[in-house]
Amino acid sequence: MGGLAGALGKNADAQLSIPGVESVHALELLQNRFPQGAAGGATARVIFAAPDGQSVTDPVRMTAIKQTLAAAAEADQVAAVSDPFATRAVSPDGSTAYATVSYRVQVDKISADSQAQLLATGATARTAGVDVEFGGEATQAQPEQSAAEGIGVLVALMVLALTFGSLLAAGMPLLTALIGVGVGSAGTLALSAVIDLTSTAPILGLMVGLAVGIDYALFISIRHKQHLLEGMPAREAAAMAVGTAGSAVVFAGATVMIALAGLAVVGIPFLTTMGLVAAGMVGVAVLVALTLVPAFLGFAGTQFSRWPVPGLRRRQAKLSTTQSAGSRWATIVTKRPAIFLTAGVVVTGVLALPALDLTLGLPDDGNLSATTTQRKAYDLLAEGFGHGFNGPLTVVVDATTSPDPQSAFDQAGKAIAALDDVAAVAPAVQNPAGDTAIISVIPASGPSESATKDLVGSIRDLQPALTQSTDADVFVTGNTALGIDISDKLTSALPTFLVVVVGLSLLLLMLAFRSIFVPIKATAGFLLSIAATFGALVAVFQWGWMADLIGIQQTGPIISFLPILLVGLVFGLAMDYEVFLVSRMREDYVHGASPKESVVGGFQHGARVVTAAALIMASVFAGFMLSDESTIKSIGFALAFGVLIDAFVVRMTIVPAVMALLGHHAWYLPAWLDRLMPNVDIEGAGLERDHPRTTQGATPPAGADHDRPSPATPEESQPVRQPAI
Repeated sequence: MGGLAGALGKNADAQLSIPGVESVHALELLQNRFPQGAAGGATARVIFAAPDGQSVTDPVRMTAIKQTLAAAAEADQVAAVSDPFATRAVSPDGSTAYATVSYRVQVDKISADSQAQLLATGATARTAGVDVEFGGEATQAQPEQSAAEGIGVLVALMVLALTFGSLLAAGMPLLTALIGVGVGSAGTLALSAVIDLTSTAPILGLMVGLAVGIDYALFISIRHKQHLLEGMPAREAAAMAVGTAGSAVVFAGATVMIALAGLAVVGIPFLTTMGLVAAGMVGVAVLVALTLVPAFLGFAGTQFSRWPVPGLRRRQAKLSTTQSAGSRWATIVTKRPAIFLTAGVVVTGVLALPALDLTLGLPDDGNLSATTTQRKAYDLLAEGFGHGFNGPLTVVVDATTSPDPQSAFDQAGKAIAALDDVAAVAPAVQNPAGDTAIISVIPASGPSESATKDLVGSIRDLQPALTQSTDADVFVTGNTALGIDISDKLTSALPTFLVVVVGLSLLLLMLAFRSIFVPIKATAGFLLSIAATFGALVAVFQWGWMADLIGIQQTGPIISFLPILLVGLVFGLAMDYEVFLVSRMREDYVHGASPKESVVGGFQHGARVVTAAALIMASVFAGFMLSDESTIKSIGFALAFGVLIDAFVVRMTIVPAVMALLGHHAWYLPAWLDRLMPNVDIEGAGLERDHPRTTQGATPPAGADHDRPSPATPEESQPVRQPAI
């Protein structure tokens, strides 16, 4: 994979775009009607600012600025550079000027050398005392992982050390996960030769692959340790761990992969690619857990607990003989389930309230770190000319069927200038054929403000009247309009994807637990987790709560594709925790435990693993919050918060409360449906039951009443009609 990545890989620099929306159609129209490089290509802005109280029109500074722009015109792939003094692109107080650099190619085709050449041209003007900054789509830098993001991995190592009590045992899941991430990332880079990837896709894959890779290895390794404590030989313990916990890993991993691959139903190419990249990373994590993890366990042999963590030896020895904190917590919850259920629903409901104000959009230069040249250019332009200059709208007037194209262009310009929130309207620029024109519109509001979105709608509402009077068509495009269209498309697609995910969760959990009410309960809990996570996102990234603590320098709309992405990821992770907790409850129940006893027994075995897994995942995701890139920061925060809420409020509090209230009804399944469904032994219970070492001297579930006859398992109550999966 490394060789393929080195030979075939390229930068992940595809742009967020959706075929079929008006702004994309207008861009395609520009590329067809205007000469190459005259329109439709990428643009950059060079901002010049004089020292306080002085002017850029000073002869010395003006000469230096013109020399800088002449050098910019000589850079690779540049088609033209405007003269701010000729186009009157100088602020009223003379302190700021800007020039537009037009490229012959689209932004995803601009080379790194061309970017570097443009940025280097500022030296001439700076020597004359002029502050020079660069902004616009053509200058955007690709987000990169920083060493600070490794803090999450270190926290994960600490959690593993506390869980296993051994540095050797703790290091193995981390090492195997890193190897899996390396393989998956190299494979993703190799595929970039034939697939257009956005810059966020590989980082998302890294984030998800590292988190699930550690967790899946943890699930198998901790089961291996349990078998070692039972006296099972090391090789046999590793085989049994893969045969039991490994089966659950396959089911859990497949669930996450299906949810992420399900992003394809939305019909948005860049989102489909992101989902498939993340799903591929999860698939690699599953393969590593089934192959490399048992190989490492074989190498460790009887030395699995080598290098014990000081002070934890006695605690580790007690864990297998005393009631765990998880079972004690489950006992408390099942004694007063209504109170805990109400508290859990109220907590998630309150957290979800800010989601009512959810606004979606795409990030711009104003969301970047204050140390970047793009953000400095954004601020200088807003200060000198107004916020709307950072989000100009490009209006395309198609007059190919109009008897008087010039009149159509003039009427369109006058109608747009009369609209609210319009700061300026530039004269129409016609193509050589004279049948198409570009009108640049400067809003009075910033690119991420709702007033700008309303202005785009108002311009589009002019279409019927202009068509009737001039037979011309009017389209709105540009980065701002493109972001609005993408956000609207994603917002409309979210309900469809949510229905697909909810239906999938009901089906998968019904197969896993042979119950109707358990899947309904799990899905309702997932919706609570999603709502609470959306609320937290709005409160922090949109309203600015705790913004300084997290390092958010600019609040604004939530990145438009994050809600859909979050639904797929949190669904998969939530089902992981549901499987590892509730499968143990079902196993205890069918072996004779009462409903409340089965809940306590499930927590005795599963709570510790789920707690460690949730802390590890949250730590890995939270490490990405240290990124300077606002998109990566918001994804890391949302996933970390969603994992913690789902694990500790929903799965560890609401789930046992609901199971206790439902009692025997929790495991109800109509007989006709029971006969139709295959047996999905996701925990390898059949393997453990048939294995001589696990049936001899096995400890009964906590508090099981063995005088009461055990309910028959599906395998005992009916002949097998289909092979077990």
